[in-house]
Amino acid sequence: MFRLLFLLPIVLCLGWYFFLRHNGVPIKQGKKGFIYILAFSAFVLGFFVLIMQITEYAPTDL
Repeated sequence: MFRLLFLLPIVLCLGWYFFLRHNGVPIKQGKKGFIYILAFSAFVLGFFVLIMQITEYAPTDL
């Protein structure tokens, strides 16, 4: 599941895009939502990198 986390911002941005289109809101007006999505995704990525560093996890340890 960890290897699929890169899909998180893609799926959220697509969902936001379709929400904007469905409600007739211009993309330029909904730009702040994309920024929030990317910031949230960066936070999640940073959290997992930090946890991997703290626990000294290596993907080859499977």
